[in-house]
Amino acid sequence: MGWFNYYGLIIMVIVMVPNIIYALKHKNDGANAYKNKAVEICEQIGRYGCFVFMIFNIPYTYFNFWFDYALIVYLSVNGGLCLAYLIFWAVCWKSNGKLKALSLSVIPSCIFLFSGIVLANIPLIACAVIFAVNHILISYKNAENNKA
Repeated sequence: MGWFNYYGLIIMVIVMVPNIIYALKHKNDGANAYKNKAVEICEQIGRYGCFVFMIFNIPYTYFNFWFDYALIVYLSVNGGLCLAYLIFWAVCWKSNGKLKALSLSVIPSCIFLFSGIVLANIPLIACAVIFAVNHILISYKNAENNKA
C-alpha cells in the first residue's frame, strides 16, 4: 500500500454515510447537550486526524502491515466492525439511549485504533486515542443529559 489507502477510504465512507443521513434528517436536533470546549476541540482534532490518516499514509510515520496476512485481518476485522456499526445504526435509529451513544462511539473508535495498530500508522494511533477518549465521553454525557 502506498501513500493512498483505498481500503481506508471505503471504511470511512461506510462509517460516514449513516452519519450524513442522520444529520440531514435531524438538522435542528439539539443532541449536543454536553458542553466542554476543551473536550470538543480534542474530539474534533482526533476525528479529522483519523479521517486524514485512514486515507493518507505519511512517509516515515506509517510502516504498513507488519505481519503475514495482515491485509486479510485488517479487512476482516474492519468489515465486521463496519457491519456491526451499520447494524447498531439500524437498530438504534430512533432511540437516544446509552446503548446507541456508546455503540456508535466505541465501534468507530475501535476501527480507527485497530487500523492504526495493524498498519503501524503512528499518527492514526495517536489521533484514534484522542478521538476515542473524547468522543465516547461526549456521547455518554449527551445520552445521560437526554435522559434527564
